[in-house]
Amino acid sequence: MLPRLRLTVRHFHPPGYPGTTAMSTFTLPNSEPKVPVNLTPDLSADQLLAFPAFKTWISTLQHSLSTQQDPSHAFNPAPYKLRKIDIQSVDFFGGKRLGFLKLKADISNDNGEKLPGSVFLRGGSVAMMLILQPDDVPENTEDEKQVILTVQPRIPAGSLALAELPAGMLDDSGTFAGGAAKEIAQETGLEIPASDLINMTELAIPPASSDNDEQLQQAVYPSPGGSDEFIPLFLWQKRVPRDQLKGWQGKLTGLREHGEKITLMLCPLDQVWKLGGRDAKTLAGWALYHGLKRDGRI
Repeated sequence: MLPRLRLTVRHFHPPGYPGTTAMSTFTLPNSEPKVPVNLTPDLSADQLLAFPAFKTWISTLQHSLSTQQDPSHAFNPAPYKLRKIDIQSVDFFGGKRLGFLKLKADISNDNGEKLPGSVFLRGGSVAMMLILQPDDVPENTEDEKQVILTVQPRIPAGSLALAELPAGMLDDSGTFAGGAAKEIAQETGLEIPASDLINMTELAIPPASSDNDEQLQQAVYPSPGGSDEFIPLFLWQKRVPRDQLKGWQGKLTGLREHGEKITLMLCPLDQVWKLGGRDAKTLAGWALYHGLKRDGRI
Protein backbone atom coordinates (compact mmCIF):
# COMPACT_ATOMS: atom_id res chain seq x y z
CA MET A 1 0.00 0.00 0.00
CA LEU A 2 1.38 3.36 -1.04
CA PRO A 3 2.06 5.88 1.78
CA ARG A 4 -0.29 8.80 1.94
CA LEU A 5 1.10 12.17 1.04
CA ARG A 6 0.01 15.10 3.16
CA LEU A 7 0.09 18.38 1.29
CA THR A 8 0.19 21.76 3.00
CA VAL A 9 -0.98 24.73 0.99
CA ARG A 10 -0.02 28.26 1.98
CA HIS A 11 -2.11 31.08 0.62
CA PHE A 12 -0.23 34.25 -0.25
CA HIS A 13 -2.42 37.29 -0.57
CA PRO A 14 -1.33 40.43 -2.42
CA PRO A 15 -1.41 43.82 -0.66
CA GLY A 16 -4.95 45.10 -0.45
CA TYR A 17 -6.44 41.62 -0.06
CA PRO A 18 -9.16 41.65 2.67
CA GLY A 19 -7.66 40.88 6.09
CA THR A 20 -4.12 41.91 5.16
CA THR A 21 -2.28 45.19 5.55
CA ALA A 22 0.37 46.28 3.06
CA MET A 23 3.88 47.15 4.19
CA SER A 24 6.01 49.60 2.25
CA THR A 25 9.70 50.17 1.55
CA PHE A 26 11.63 53.30 0.62
CA THR A 27 15.29 54.17 0.11
CA LEU A 28 16.94 56.22 2.84
CA PRO A 29 17.85 59.64 1.41
CA ASN A 30 21.54 60.39 0.94
CA SER A 31 22.59 56.83 1.73
CA GLU A 32 25.57 55.10 0.13
CA PRO A 33 25.26 52.24 -0.46
CA LYS A 34 21.52 52.65 -0.97
CA VAL A 35 19.72 51.63 2.22
CA PRO A 36 16.22 50.16 1.94
CA VAL A 37 13.92 50.93 4.89
CA ASN A 38 11.05 48.51 5.49
CA LEU A 39 8.16 50.19 7.28
CA THR A 40 5.36 48.85 9.43
CA PRO A 41 1.86 49.31 7.99
CA ASP A 42 1.04 52.11 10.44
CA LEU A 43 4.10 54.23 9.63
CA SER A 44 4.87 56.36 6.58
CA ALA A 45 8.27 57.40 5.27
CA ASP A 46 7.44 61.05 5.96
CA GLN A 47 6.57 60.27 9.60
CA LEU A 48 9.79 58.35 10.11
CA LEU A 49 12.01 60.96 8.50
CA ALA A 50 10.36 63.71 10.58
CA PHE A 51 10.78 61.82 13.88
CA PRO A 52 13.47 63.74 15.83
CA ALA A 53 14.86 60.61 17.48
CA PHE A 54 15.34 58.90 14.12
CA LYS A 55 16.91 62.00 12.55
CA THR A 56 19.42 62.31 15.37
CA TRP A 57 20.21 58.60 15.43
CA ILE A 58 20.70 58.14 11.68
CA SER A 59 22.84 61.28 11.25
CA THR A 60 25.01 60.27 14.22
CA LEU A 61 25.40 56.72 12.93
CA GLN A 62 26.18 57.80 9.37
CA HIS A 63 28.87 60.17 10.61
CA SER A 64 30.39 57.48 12.83
CA LEU A 65 30.49 55.07 9.88
CA SER A 66 32.22 57.74 7.78
CA THR A 67 35.08 58.00 10.30
CA GLN A 68 36.21 54.52 9.18
CA GLN A 69 37.73 56.24 6.13
CA ASP A 70 40.57 57.43 8.35
CA PRO A 71 43.49 55.00 7.84
CA SER A 72 44.09 54.99 11.60
CA HIS A 73 40.58 53.73 12.35
CA ALA A 74 40.48 50.18 13.70
CA PHE A 75 37.82 49.19 11.15
CA ASN A 76 39.46 50.87 8.13
CA PRO A 77 40.72 47.65 6.50
CA ALA A 78 37.17 46.19 6.44
CA PRO A 79 34.73 49.03 7.12
CA TYR A 80 31.19 48.39 8.24
CA LYS A 81 28.24 49.63 6.19
CA LEU A 82 24.58 50.16 6.89
CA ARG A 83 22.77 47.77 4.53
CA LYS A 84 19.11 47.82 5.60
CA ILE A 85 16.70 49.07 8.26
CA ASP A 86 13.64 47.11 9.33
CA ILE A 87 11.09 49.05 11.38
CA GLN A 88 9.58 46.45 13.71
CA SER A 89 7.05 48.33 15.85
CA VAL A 90 5.83 51.84 16.60
CA ASP A 91 4.11 53.50 19.56
CA PHE A 92 2.08 56.65 19.03
CA PHE A 93 1.37 59.06 21.89
CA GLY A 94 -2.16 60.39 22.01
CA GLY A 95 -2.89 58.39 18.88
CA LYS A 96 -1.00 60.80 16.63
CA ARG A 97 2.50 61.75 17.81
CA LEU A 98 5.26 59.24 17.15
CA GLY A 99 6.73 58.36 20.54
CA PHE A 100 8.75 55.14 20.57
CA LEU A 101 10.10 53.03 17.72
CA LYS A 102 11.81 49.64 17.56
CA LEU A 103 14.05 48.87 14.60
CA LYS A 104 16.70 46.45 13.39
CA ALA A 105 19.68 47.91 11.54
CA ASP A 106 21.64 45.52 9.31
CA ILE A 107 25.28 46.62 9.61
CA SER A 108 28.08 44.45 8.21
CA ASN A 109 31.38 44.61 6.39
CA ASP A 110 32.35 42.93 3.13
CA ASN A 111 33.75 39.97 5.09
CA GLY A 112 30.24 39.18 6.34
CA GLU A 113 30.97 40.28 9.89
CA LYS A 114 27.98 41.96 11.54
CA LEU A 115 27.42 44.47 14.35
CA PRO A 116 24.44 44.16 16.73
CA GLY A 117 21.70 46.43 15.41
CA SER A 118 18.57 46.09 17.54
CA VAL A 119 17.57 49.62 18.57
CA PHE A 120 14.82 51.07 20.74
CA LEU A 121 14.47 54.68 19.60
CA ARG A 122 13.02 57.21 22.02
CA GLY A 123 15.30 60.24 21.77
CA GLY A 124 16.69 62.49 24.46
CA SER A 125 15.42 63.94 27.72
CA VAL A 126 17.06 65.90 30.53
CA ALA A 127 17.68 65.21 34.21
CA MET A 128 18.24 67.63 37.05
CA MET A 129 20.40 67.39 40.13
CA LEU A 130 18.61 69.85 42.40
CA ILE A 131 20.56 70.68 45.55
CA LEU A 132 19.18 72.68 48.48
CA GLN A 133 21.24 74.01 51.39
CA PRO A 134 20.32 76.02 54.50
CA ASP A 135 21.34 79.64 53.99
CA ASP A 136 22.91 79.90 57.44
CA VAL A 137 25.59 77.36 56.49
CA PRO A 138 28.87 78.93 55.32
CA GLU A 139 28.99 79.31 51.55
CA ASN A 140 31.28 77.14 49.43
CA THR A 141 30.86 74.16 51.73
CA GLU A 142 29.09 70.84 51.20
CA ASP A 143 27.53 70.86 54.65
CA GLU A 144 23.88 69.82 55.00
CA LYS A 145 23.17 69.72 51.28
CA GLN A 146 19.98 67.92 50.28
CA VAL A 147 19.07 66.54 46.84
CA ILE A 148 15.49 66.38 45.53
CA LEU A 149 14.59 62.92 44.23
CA THR A 150 11.35 61.79 42.64
CA VAL A 151 9.61 58.53 43.54
CA GLN A 152 7.34 57.23 40.81
CA PRO A 153 6.21 54.12 38.92
CA ARG A 154 8.64 52.86 36.29
CA ILE A 155 6.85 49.93 34.69
CA PRO A 156 9.74 48.96 32.34
CA ALA A 157 11.77 48.32 35.52
CA GLY A 158 8.85 46.51 37.13
CA SER A 159 8.66 49.18 39.83
CA LEU A 160 5.86 51.26 41.30
CA ALA A 161 8.22 53.37 43.44
CA LEU A 162 11.64 54.02 41.89
CA ALA A 163 13.75 56.80 43.44
CA GLU A 164 15.62 58.87 40.85
CA LEU A 165 16.75 62.32 39.80
CA PRO A 166 13.88 64.38 38.37
CA ALA A 167 13.68 63.91 34.60
CA GLY A 168 11.80 65.90 31.99
CA MET A 169 12.57 68.36 29.23
CA LEU A 170 13.58 71.94 28.62
CA ASP A 171 10.75 74.01 27.18
CA ASP A 172 11.15 76.64 24.44
CA SER A 173 12.45 79.17 26.98
CA GLY A 174 14.99 76.72 28.40
CA THR A 175 13.10 76.18 31.67
CA PHE A 176 12.84 72.71 33.18
CA ALA A 177 9.41 71.29 32.35
CA GLY A 178 7.43 68.06 32.51
CA GLY A 179 5.70 65.98 35.17
CA ALA A 180 8.55 66.10 37.71
CA ALA A 181 9.00 69.86 37.28
CA LYS A 182 5.27 70.37 37.80
CA GLU A 183 5.34 68.31 40.98
CA ILE A 184 8.36 70.25 42.30
CA ALA A 185 6.61 73.56 41.62
CA GLN A 186 3.41 72.38 43.30
CA GLU A 187 5.08 70.98 46.39
CA THR A 188 7.82 73.57 46.97
CA GLY A 189 6.97 76.58 44.82
CA LEU A 190 10.38 76.25 43.18
CA GLU A 191 10.68 77.00 39.49
CA ILE A 192 13.92 76.29 37.70
CA PRO A 193 14.84 78.92 35.07
CA ALA A 194 17.42 78.35 32.36
CA SER A 195 19.69 81.11 33.65
CA ASP A 196 20.37 79.13 36.85
CA LEU A 197 21.19 75.79 35.20
CA ILE A 198 24.69 74.35 34.85
CA ASN A 199 25.08 71.67 32.18
CA MET A 200 27.36 69.17 33.90
CA THR A 201 27.66 66.81 30.93
CA GLU A 202 28.72 69.69 28.69
CA LEU A 203 31.40 70.70 31.19
CA ALA A 204 32.68 67.15 31.58
CA ILE A 205 32.49 65.81 28.01
CA PRO A 206 34.49 67.72 25.39
CA PRO A 207 32.83 68.24 21.99
CA ALA A 208 34.20 66.58 18.85
CA SER A 209 37.38 68.36 17.79
CA SER A 210 37.49 67.16 14.16
CA ASP A 211 35.44 65.42 11.49
CA ASN A 212 37.35 62.22 12.32
CA ASP A 213 35.79 62.16 15.79
CA GLU A 214 32.40 60.63 16.47
CA GLN A 215 29.80 63.31 17.07
CA LEU A 216 27.73 61.88 19.90
CA GLN A 217 25.58 64.01 22.15
CA GLN A 218 27.23 65.72 25.12
CA ALA A 219 25.08 63.60 27.36
CA VAL A 220 24.87 60.33 29.27
CA TYR A 221 23.72 57.23 27.35
CA PRO A 222 22.13 55.05 30.08
CA SER A 223 21.60 51.96 27.89
CA PRO A 224 23.71 52.23 24.71
CA GLY A 225 23.53 48.49 24.05
CA GLY A 226 19.84 48.75 23.19
CA SER A 227 18.58 52.34 23.12
CA ASP A 228 19.49 55.70 21.62
CA GLU A 229 18.29 57.53 24.76
CA PHE A 230 20.65 60.32 25.81
CA ILE A 231 20.33 62.51 28.89
CA PRO A 232 22.13 65.81 29.49
CA LEU A 233 22.49 66.27 33.24
CA PHE A 234 21.97 69.72 34.71
CA LEU A 235 22.87 71.08 38.14
CA TRP A 236 20.78 73.61 40.05
CA GLN A 237 21.74 74.76 43.54
CA LYS A 238 19.80 77.04 45.85
CA ARG A 239 20.28 78.27 49.39
CA VAL A 240 17.02 78.49 51.31
CA PRO A 241 16.00 79.47 54.86
CA ARG A 242 16.58 76.62 57.30
CA ASP A 243 12.97 76.66 58.53
CA GLN A 244 11.72 76.33 54.96
CA LEU A 245 14.05 73.43 54.26
CA LYS A 246 13.03 71.78 57.52
CA GLY A 247 9.38 72.11 56.53
CA TRP A 248 10.06 70.51 53.19
CA GLN A 249 11.96 67.68 54.88
CA GLY A 250 8.85 66.86 56.88
CA LYS A 251 6.60 67.12 53.83
CA LEU A 252 8.71 65.50 51.11
CA THR A 253 8.97 61.95 52.35
CA GLY A 254 8.42 60.00 49.15
CA LEU A 255 5.25 58.53 50.68
CA ARG A 256 2.22 58.72 48.44
CA GLU A 257 -1.20 59.87 49.28
CA HIS A 258 -3.97 57.85 47.67
CA GLY A 259 -3.70 57.89 43.87
CA GLU A 260 -0.66 60.19 43.67
CA LYS A 261 1.73 59.02 40.97
CA ILE A 262 4.81 61.18 41.55
CA THR A 263 6.12 62.17 44.96
CA LEU A 264 9.28 63.93 46.09
CA MET A 265 11.84 63.18 48.75
CA LEU A 266 14.88 65.01 50.11
CA CYS A 267 18.03 62.94 50.31
CA PRO A 268 21.32 63.98 51.95
CA LEU A 269 23.89 64.57 49.23
CA ASP A 270 26.26 61.97 50.66
CA GLN A 271 23.48 59.33 50.56
CA VAL A 272 22.34 59.87 46.97
CA TRP A 273 24.55 57.10 45.61
CA LYS A 274 22.71 54.62 47.85
CA LEU A 275 19.10 55.82 47.82
CA GLY A 276 19.15 56.49 44.07
CA GLY A 277 21.54 53.70 43.19
CA ARG A 278 19.15 51.80 40.92
CA ASP A 279 18.82 54.79 38.59
CA ALA A 280 21.68 55.28 36.10
CA LYS A 281 21.14 59.02 35.68
CA THR A 282 21.22 59.51 39.47
CA LEU A 283 24.58 57.75 39.74
CA ALA A 284 25.85 59.66 36.70
CA GLY A 285 24.73 62.97 38.19
CA TRP A 286 26.34 62.16 41.52
CA ALA A 287 29.63 61.19 39.81
CA LEU A 288 29.65 64.25 37.54
CA TYR A 289 28.96 66.57 40.47
CA HIS A 290 31.84 65.20 42.53
CA GLY A 291 34.22 65.00 39.56
CA LEU A 292 33.55 68.59 38.48
CA LYS A 293 33.72 69.76 42.09
CA ARG A 294 37.08 68.04 42.53
CA ASP A 295 38.43 69.68 39.38
CA GLY A 296 37.16 73.13 40.40
CA ARG A 297 34.76 73.35 37.46
CA ILE A 298 31.69 74.08 39.61
